[in-house]
Amino acid sequence: MKLEPEVNEKSNKGLSKFLNGIERVGNKLPDPFMLFVYLALFTILLSWFVSSLGVTVVQPGTGEEIPIKSLMSGEGLRYMLTSMLENFTGFKPLGLVLAMMLGIGIADKVGLLETAIKSTILKAPKALTTYAIIFTGILGNLASDAAFVIIPPLAAMVFYTIGRHPLAGLAAGFAGVGSGFTANVIIAGTDALLSGISTEVMQSIPNADIVVTPVDNWYFMVVSVVVLSVTGALVTDKIVEPRLGNYEGDAKGELEQTSFVEKRGFRNAFLAGLGYVALLGIALAWPGSPLRNDEGGIIPSPFLDGIVPIILIFFIVIGVAYGVTVSKINSPADVSKYMGEAMKDMSGFIVLIFAAAQFIAYFDWTNIGTWIAVSGANFLGGLELNGIIIILGFVFLTALMNLLVFSGSAQWALEAPIFLKMFYFMDFHPAFVQAAYRIADSSTNIITPMNPYIIIVLAFMKEYDKKAGLGTLISLMLPYSIAFLSVWIVLLLGFALLGIPVGPGVDMYLNK
Repeated sequence: MKLEPEVNEKSNKGLSKFLNGIERVGNKLPDPFMLFVYLALFTILLSWFVSSLGVTVVQPGTGEEIPIKSLMSGEGLRYMLTSMLENFTGFKPLGLVLAMMLGIGIADKVGLLETAIKSTILKAPKALTTYAIIFTGILGNLASDAAFVIIPPLAAMVFYTIGRHPLAGLAAGFAGVGSGFTANVIIAGTDALLSGISTEVMQSIPNADIVVTPVDNWYFMVVSVVVLSVTGALVTDKIVEPRLGNYEGDAKGELEQTSFVEKRGFRNAFLAGLGYVALLGIALAWPGSPLRNDEGGIIPSPFLDGIVPIILIFFIVIGVAYGVTVSKINSPADVSKYMGEAMKDMSGFIVLIFAAAQFIAYFDWTNIGTWIAVSGANFLGGLELNGIIIILGFVFLTALMNLLVFSGSAQWALEAPIFLKMFYFMDFHPAFVQAAYRIADSSTNIITPMNPYIIIVLAFMKEYDKKAGLGTLISLMLPYSIAFLSVWIVLLLGFALLGIPVGPGVDMYLNK
């Protein structure tokens, strides 16, 4: 019994030493802007080399033979010159982040976010704070990619406000949103998107009359939310925050009590937000609502497609309501002033995005990611493994492939035609295979440079630690990635071995 604390202490020191090593190596990398420039140059050279070998890849599903295209060719040169501006302005996270910061910026600059934290979270048990942040981050995928912009910085602000290390809060928020992206207690757009791809593949198999529905992974994902919330909180409290130590940045000291005017402002902001949500609910419930799809459903629908503008307007509404009450907003000009201040804070991010957008666009255009993903899938399929072992091999392969192909739907479109057919002839249910794919795809979201939101989180991180670099971020997120993947694999095995359905009527094997 006496040896346990010593073993745990040695284990923690060993892990901390390992993560510190990753941070040191990672922070010796060039400035993030130059890093993406070098990655783009490397992609150019790699595409030329692979293309010169005449390498091609057969597109799963369509059977189309796709060549690896060289950026050091006439076609490649034209592409780089003519697409540079479009790569930048058309980079999805850029518009999303800037639009969201217009609304969040107002709420922040007028003081609403700080008042909200003082009025709510500070009164809650601090022991539950981490669990609440991870849980909120996981459920945040209902807001799609907007969750990457909203939750991590707010989580950092919460930790900072209650006297904990803000980078630990930011890491917890990013882990919940990124590694827990595919889990939820509600059927979300991800369920519909992935099941649609799975169904299309299964219907291409002769005599395989199988439809994968959006609810086929629901039971597993509901349990996953609880398990991952606990796992993420333990990683934060036991590994990440102790390693960071005490925060020595610009501390505010003791927070002042909420004044009467601030309380009234928060009340008015709450009422304004409640009114906005009520109007939105009425618009959704209205017969023939244009926010629903043609069948009257919500998944998919214009409502979900427009979730970012809807959230943007929400933050503007509550920010203006608070600002007017506390006399921070006295004219329409004040609104644009606060929006401008919020945009100034994002200037470094905008510069970084220019280089990152070029690298990601070049990598996609050359088809290198597709070639590597399909080659890896074919390699695993040729190993002739059986049973649950090959499912585990599939999970690890997908986790690695996610480092190169960030889009979950794009990667599933590559893998599904290969693996669903292979596993079907081994009697595995396609929805079970889809669940295995989802845990692998989500777990490594937070450590891949192909994730454009890593850049955003790094920008938020530098607000609290100017010296923080990519190595700092990766060393913070790696424990979450490993823990989430490990726990999720155990959970999947538990469902499989105990015969628990992952969704209504969906077991590991087909009942042919």
